[in-house]
Amino acid sequence: MSTVSCTAPDPAPRGEAPDLARVEHLTKSFGRDGARTTVLDDVTLELGRGEICVLLGPSGSGKSTFLNLVGGLEPADSGTVAVDGEEVTALTGRRLVDYRRRELGFVFQFYNLIPDLTVRENIEVCACLVPEPLDVDGLLRDLGLWEHRDKLPRQVSGGQQQRCAIGRALVKKPDLLLCDEPTGALDHETSKEVLGVLERVNRIHGCTIVIVTHNDAIGAMAHRTLRLRDGRLVQNEVAEHPVAASELEW
Repeated sequence: MSTVSCTAPDPAPRGEAPDLARVEHLTKSFGRDGARTTVLDDVTLELGRGEICVLLGPSGSGKSTFLNLVGGLEPADSGTVAVDGEEVTALTGRRLVDYRRRELGFVFQFYNLIPDLTVRENIEVCACLVPEPLDVDGLLRDLGLWEHRDKLPRQVSGGQQQRCAIGRALVKKPDLLLCDEPTGALDHETSKEVLGVLERVNRIHGCTIVIVTHNDAIGAMAHRTLRLRDGRLVQNEVAEHPVAASELEW
């Protein structure tokens, strides 16, 4: 299996970078008849290439559903999602699987690591999904996991498990990294460390990152801040000078 390093070129000035993803009139409901609930209601937005985007909102506002639709994990009722010019909402079968493999990395709140595989092996599992993954050894060093590479998930801290989950998603060199409450199970200082890792990943590898969270303070590190309320997009703001993750306080 070949491995390559991946260093992104200097990003275009914020606001000038071409869009990576376009979402138009996206709508999703759950339930039937009188019990039907609209979770996303006519959401339209764009994600610039190389942006860190923080999607805010309380529980039940539609944040995770939005990630699932962009990630091709659930079908939309109406509207479209296009990533790198490909309409995700029109994909089915093998083409949809290839999209998830080629374009996406997922990071979840509770890590979802394979318990009987080491930290290195958990990352290598996803490295096998693509023809030219990132170098696993280099990634382990970048993520501060080199000394823990041969340990099982239960033998490392929650923050180190989340770093492993980030490495597993990143090893495929995705254009789009989707993070669903990546700090939700972590304490304050460990949360800032993990956010710093995502910040570094964005800077070094140039992937667009969407961080879903209910923690408003995390929005300060975003190039773009989005907010959902009752399924509707009520905020879409671009920041010229995001705050460093290390300086966030809550």
